[in-house]
Amino acid sequence: MAPAIMNNISWQDKVMEDEIFGPILPILDFEDIEEVIKTVNGRHKPLALYVFAEDRAIWQRVIEKTTFGGGCVNDTISHLTSPHLPFGGVGSSGIGSYHGKKSFDTFTHEKSVLIKPTHISLKFLYPPYSQDKLKLLKRFLK
Repeated sequence: MAPAIMNNISWQDKVMEDEIFGPILPILDFEDIEEVIKTVNGRHKPLALYVFAEDRAIWQRVIEKTTFGGGCVNDTISHLTSPHLPFGGVGSSGIGSYHGKKSFDTFTHEKSVLIKPTHISLKFLYPPYSQDKLKLLKRFLK
């Protein structure tokens, strides 16, 4: 399928109902940056967000005031090409991220295990604490 740019799109159009996994780029025009932020924040958190603006204050505001998985300023999908940038969604777009070390962290499970020595008496660890027990505990906690 050839890439397609879709103009004159509204949030009511079918293409805007779900995440798009294909070479389709719907273009939504806004006059006011606050309207953009309000609109993005009023919907499900997007997997990716691409903002096009030369004014640094505008794109920084969008990035800081919205939640999304990953994104680009003045580009699309290039953030996927860097193994140093984690990629993944938030909310219904997914949980966790991958690429580079983030892939290892996401797709492995750290098993937590506490090993308690048997030579410490349980009575020693729990109240009531006598002065002798407190002195002994303080020695171990130093």
